[in-house]
Amino acid sequence: MESTQLYQIFQQYPLICTDTRKIVPNSVFFALKGENFNANQFAAKALEDGCAFAVIDEKEYDKGEQYILVEDVLTALQQLANTHRKTFNIPVLGITGSNGKTTTKELIKSVMEQKLNVFATQGNLNNHIGVPLSLLSVNKAHEFAIIEMGASKPGDIEELCLIAEPDFGLITNIGKAHLEGMGGIEGVLKTKTEMYTWIRKVNGKIFLNSGQEKLVNAATGLAKVTYGSTGEEDVIGKVVNALPGVSLYWQKAFSTDEIEETGLVASNLPGQYNFENILAAICIGNHFGLSRAEIKKGVESYVPSNNRSEVVKKDTNTFIMDAYNANPSSMEVAVNNFKGYTGDNSILILGEMRELGSGSEQEHRKLLEHVKRLDFSKVHLVGQGFQSLKGDYDFSFYENTDKLLEQLKANPFENATVLVKGSRKNQLERVLEIF
Repeated sequence: MESTQLYQIFQQYPLICTDTRKIVPNSVFFALKGENFNANQFAAKALEDGCAFAVIDEKEYDKGEQYILVEDVLTALQQLANTHRKTFNIPVLGITGSNGKTTTKELIKSVMEQKLNVFATQGNLNNHIGVPLSLLSVNKAHEFAIIEMGASKPGDIEELCLIAEPDFGLITNIGKAHLEGMGGIEGVLKTKTEMYTWIRKVNGKIFLNSGQEKLVNAATGLAKVTYGSTGEEDVIGKVVNALPGVSLYWQKAFSTDEIEETGLVASNLPGQYNFENILAAICIGNHFGLSRAEIKKGVESYVPSNNRSEVVKKDTNTFIMDAYNANPSSMEVAVNNFKGYTGDNSILILGEMRELGSGSEQEHRKLLEHVKRLDFSKVHLVGQGFQSLKGDYDFSFYENTDKLLEQLKANPFENATVLVKGSRKNQLERVLEIF
């Protein structure tokens, strides 16, 4: 079936399902494949449970008019999403980066929806499946779309741009994430700036963090709106406080007012590293004509959740929950920020960093050397990535989170400020269950 024919069906049944455990009546089921599953096998069940059609790519499962046989289900899903994208007459912002892209996306959404009906990628549906599903959720009522794009290897951002066709782009930063798949920091830069290549092609515009030298150099010749704190950007920010939440002043370029006179914005996001995320949202809101009051309300009304820069108070303890992802760059800034908290009882709980390839031991050692210099009250380290360093540091090492929880149940802490930082696979959010 041609993508145009499939799109006609989608217009009648504009809901997509890929999981038979979450079937919505009168939706279209796409039988995707993975390393350990083949959803062609569940197409019949999807129809029994209420789907209008099932898209499959194996002829043996084609059992009637409700089955749509295509060459490849994933390709069909991506082509359908791109066909739908071509019907948009609204700004589409693509966002990627090594760290902070999901938080920045949520901040931008919170700001922009003070004036517009905004669609933003749900959670972290930012890969070759998530981006098409996100695009297919955009409807005629939306006035602005934010599509988050993740990458684990070269070519990923290029592929997602071809599907989503953003006309605006934002790369939050370049850091040490997915080093194994991308071949080092230069591979990360090359992969992320595939977005810049796309924006050049379509004569679009980028929002540029002036503090990211690698990105500044890569953005030569692009139409851009800049943000930063040197005083030469289109939107200029100045940190007032970083704890417990980032507060800042901001102003437009060439303003005759002193920056302190332009008004304070106080966020609910802890940590100096969130300053750039907040300023990006302010910059985008300002570019699209939002008032200072609307921008202020958008930033200040955003409350972090899902273990991303989330502050949780449990009994006598305060937890800084940043337990969704971890790489050398984000670990360093999180630990540095946490050192700024006052108190005699500051505790680190860190999960191993993944996808570092042959540099894994070196990066874990570099992190622990840094932690050692900062001199925290107690340091708990979870995961195999730390195990080879166990005899070299006076920290507490655990093979997995279960072992950590056993120790904390037997020896709970009180009146502590605790940074919990690790990847989602470490499941360090379980620490909260025992307090």
